[in-house]
Amino acid sequence: MTAYIRKPDWLKVRLQGNEQFRQTKHIVESQGLHTICTDGRCPNRGECWSCGTATFLIGGEICTRSCRFCNTPTGKPQPLDASEPERVAEGIRRMGLRHAVVTSVNRDDLPDAGAGHWLQTIRCIRQRNPQTTLEVLIPDFRGQMEWIDRIIEVAPDIIAHNLETVARLTPQIRSAARYETSLSALARIASRGVRAKTGLMVGLGEREEEVEALMDDALRAGVSILTIGQYLQPSRRNLPVVEYLPPQQFETYRRTALSKGFRQVESAPLVRSSYHAGNAV
Repeated sequence: MTAYIRKPDWLKVRLQGNEQFRQTKHIVESQGLHTICTDGRCPNRGECWSCGTATFLIGGEICTRSCRFCNTPTGKPQPLDASEPERVAEGIRRMGLRHAVVTSVNRDDLPDAGAGHWLQTIRCIRQRNPQTTLEVLIPDFRGQMEWIDRIIEVAPDIIAHNLETVARLTPQIRSAARYETSLSALARIASRGVRAKTGLMVGLGEREEEVEALMDDALRAGVSILTIGQYLQPSRRNLPVVEYLPPQQFETYRRTALSKGFRQVESAPLVRSSYHAGNAV
């Protein structure tokens, strides 16, 4: 049994909100929207919502996978909500977002793993918000590249898919996902001329050389944008934190990644996949 490790001071965040925070919260709730900000218990929710930004979560509240790092409930999802694409597009319009980020739960229960719902959401966002740049954080669609191709065809500005952890730890941490499948998805995105992005959690027992090996793998796949953040245990049912890395180590990783060839790197304890996402555009 892993002993509990006290959270260091640099990870203690007080949720503060200004008028923009309250307005964002109202729009999210009044539109009946799901966000990874709340479902994923993101530590940056106060900062992002206070700036009028949010990462929208589509496909419902239930995920068909049970990754041990994730707080999203797992089980049998409800049917897709046909009104969700329009509601997300309207939420983005009401927030006046210059850059929007959309992600989803895994829907392995559906014949197309939810790709059709993704397409409809992207089209609605584009139609209602033609000046908004769009980043999508997609699942692996069970490794079916034709579904990834369909996402590429509707032209998001950035397509992200997270490796989440190093190759050795992937079987212990990610449910159903495979490290090589994720690399193949990223390579497919980059090969079509779209900016490919991936994210990594640290503090799960990975070694520094394994993190650097992941960087090399991602670069070979064509990834140009990388995020690195501290894993935080969202609930007692999730994996415990093995180590809290100091801010200096995140800066070391940032410099290493840039020296290897990544065009943009966000690396700090509280960084998450969509943190400062608009900077890439």
